[in-house]
Amino acid sequence: MKNKTLSRLLTYVKKYKIQLSLVIVFAIASNILTIIAPFFTGKAIDYMVKRGQVDFPEILKVVALLAVVYGLSALLQWFLSIFTNVISNRTVRDIREELFEKLNTLPLKYYDGKAHGDIISRFTNDIDAVSEGLLQGITQLFSGIVTFLGSLIFMVAISPVITLVVVVMTPLCFLLSSFIAKNSKKMFREQSKTLGELNGYIEEIIGNQKIVKAFNYEERSQQVFKEINDRLYQCGQKAQFYSSLTNPGTRYINNLTYIFSGIIGALVSVAGGLSIGKISSFLIYSNQFAKPINDITSIATQLQSAMASAERVFAVLDEKGEVSEENKDIIKDKGVREVRFENVSFSYKKESPLIEDFTMDIKPGSTVAIVGPTGAGKTTLVNLLMRFYETDGGSIFIDGKDTKEVTRESVRSSFGMVLQESWLFAGTIRDNIAYGRKDATEEEIIKASKAAYAHSFIKRLPNGYDTMITEDGGNLSQGQRQLLTIARVMLMNPTMLILDEATSSIDTLTEVRIQKAFLTLMKGKTSFVIAHRLSTIREADLILVMNNGKIIEKGNHEQLLEAKGFYANLYNSQYALAN
Repeated sequence: MKNKTLSRLLTYVKKYKIQLSLVIVFAIASNILTIIAPFFTGKAIDYMVKRGQVDFPEILKVVALLAVVYGLSALLQWFLSIFTNVISNRTVRDIREELFEKLNTLPLKYYDGKAHGDIISRFTNDIDAVSEGLLQGITQLFSGIVTFLGSLIFMVAISPVITLVVVVMTPLCFLLSSFIAKNSKKMFREQSKTLGELNGYIEEIIGNQKIVKAFNYEERSQQVFKEINDRLYQCGQKAQFYSSLTNPGTRYINNLTYIFSGIIGALVSVAGGLSIGKISSFLIYSNQFAKPINDITSIATQLQSAMASAERVFAVLDEKGEVSEENKDIIKDKGVREVRFENVSFSYKKESPLIEDFTMDIKPGSTVAIVGPTGAGKTTLVNLLMRFYETDGGSIFIDGKDTKEVTRESVRSSFGMVLQESWLFAGTIRDNIAYGRKDATEEEIIKASKAAYAHSFIKRLPNGYDTMITEDGGNLSQGQRQLLTIARVMLMNPTMLILDEATSSIDTLTEVRIQKAFLTLMKGKTSFVIAHRLSTIREADLILVMNNGKIIEKGNHEQLLEAKGFYANLYNSQYALAN
């Protein structure tokens, strides 16, 4: 899994070949200069030892030369850092764009089964971790390779015998790093998963603060938060503890290597095999040889966290999205629609069937009301109509065309939906009303608002149609938000309507007016109305009474009352409760 994740990350990085080439050039050039510097230092020491006196002019020359070398190296390192940032930021930008594009193709059932805060965490925390890992990893990778190989070459040139000691000790560092990384990887995965869980819970609590306060749930929510936060702390501490062992462990081995190199170098020098300057240069090179290992192990935490986060991001990208429908037919724009359900079967879980062998013909331009107890399958029927979910068996036809054989876009654009739960986004009231029609004129927006009885309250707002709405319309009442969603559908003037308790949050007087506006809007259109208050659907052409995913009664209001069945009992119970 780790190699696969790393390979996928590299495919994004490889797209920026020019920047990557510059990174390689700057890494090689800057590190070559750094590698050459100890050679001149050793030469200067040998020169002074041979002369037996301090030659300050010569020392100043060496110092000046080293200053130029290190200065150029620093400049190249600066350019290296710039282009590494460019690659890292652009790579993360591409991943984020692909992730957002993927979310737009995922079916609704994916969102129904995932905490929204966890999905957001993958966009923010996980991608930030990937960015940090790429930034550190790219820099250390190319610089480390050049320093590692360059130092090895110079050490072999100075003394193959002492180099052998360094090379023999080096695998111990890799074995130690590999062992610790293997054990800490699962903890970083758990850390990323728990962080997503924590974000999901926070998003849930913040989004439902009214409910939290109304039920005095503050203390219990704090306890739940503490439990998740403690788990995050525990797995985070374990991940950090194990990963932090890598750097001290490798440095310990490298320091032992340095000591052995110094002892053997001293023995070789006494035997006349090496000068003092060469020993000095060799010890510097042995440090440089170990530096890439130390640098990589020092950022082991970021790298492990980046890999765990990348796995979570790629897990979303690997989700099965909705199949492309570019070559499918479309439902042409018409004023009247005929809808037919033919042997439709559906279940959210295979072990719990909901709708079975459902067949129904709905005449063009008729108003169909769907009623029944909670869980009867009313909203599921709408989800299948809109292709938010696909049927397990059977077909749904619109004007004789199987909805599976036409594009989802054309199916959904045929419907206008007003749901019980209103949805608005941060923006002006004008933009929210024109959400489904960006080309709508000011006159059309105002006309739709008047039809929805929203114009009067909009004009009373400080900036009228230019008033900014906060996220989810928090600065408006629930009734006002619902009027805006009704105006949005009025503006679209779709060929079919779906009204799911569309007036549940509106006062009685406005509801009567809206019902009249809906009657005008629904005239000549095929409409589906889900209602719990049966008094609002008495004028429907057809009433479907559903229970356990099946139609148990159908007819108009008078026919169903005369039948004295489920609908009559339900209607009479509501009437009795009202009285």
